[in-house]
Amino acid sequence: MMKELNNRLSGRTAIVTAAAQGIGRAVAERLHFEGANVHASDLNGAAVADLSVAETVQLDATDPDAVESYFSKFDQIDVLVHAVGYVHQGTIEECTATDWQRSVDITLTSAFNVIGAAVPKMKENGGSIVTIGSVASSIKGFPKRAAYCAAKGGVIGLTKAVAADYIGNGIRCNSVCPGVVDSPSLRGRIDDLAKSMNSREEAYRFFIDRQPAGRFGTAEEIAAICAFLASDEGAFVNGQAINVDGGITI
Repeated sequence: MMKELNNRLSGRTAIVTAAAQGIGRAVAERLHFEGANVHASDLNGAAVADLSVAETVQLDATDPDAVESYFSKFDQIDVLVHAVGYVHQGTIEECTATDWQRSVDITLTSAFNVIGAAVPKMKENGGSIVTIGSVASSIKGFPKRAAYCAAKGGVIGLTKAVAADYIGNGIRCNSVCPGVVDSPSLRGRIDDLAKSMNSREEAYRFFIDRQPAGRFGTAEEIAAICAFLASDEGAFVNGQAINVDGGITI
């Protein structure tokens, strides 16, 4: 089946943010496989530089001037997948004003900056924007995710608003909302939680118990949905928050 998809995005210009690891990297690799000309960015320039399937650059997506400068180099953008995000672990009492602002800046303001820079490059010929949301958002509340749920809920709201504003320009904007996905970020959060629980096994169980499917998702599974939405096969899907969550929201 994969061989049948390797020209689905042929000749299209795709930008993927947060592509150094995890979901963003898997998305960049999948879009390249399907024929797109991929441009990948990440705050960690050294880590994204070894992504051989894309032209890479270091980019701080929270910096509006840096984002505008980067996007100004493109005459046309066909696909944007915005994967930047930050997970703060804590209740509202455990979230300081600094924690809150960092969560909003990295997760939500970055989306505002990047989508705002991409839309003018799509208005003439249309395009597909995919944000990486989360089921931990306006979709469902989770323990110790106050700032994260709020910020990702904002991403979903922004996604829907952009879809409504630019449907007449042929721009689609959807959000892929994962459950718990195995990634370097997740493993780091497990390690951090293990310090307070004094048990890595207990910390691992904290996350896996959320998954009715009994396993974590993979970055490649999320990337497959993003590629569908980027392609013409997803042309009738717009303004949606699509849960890819192993049954969390059943």
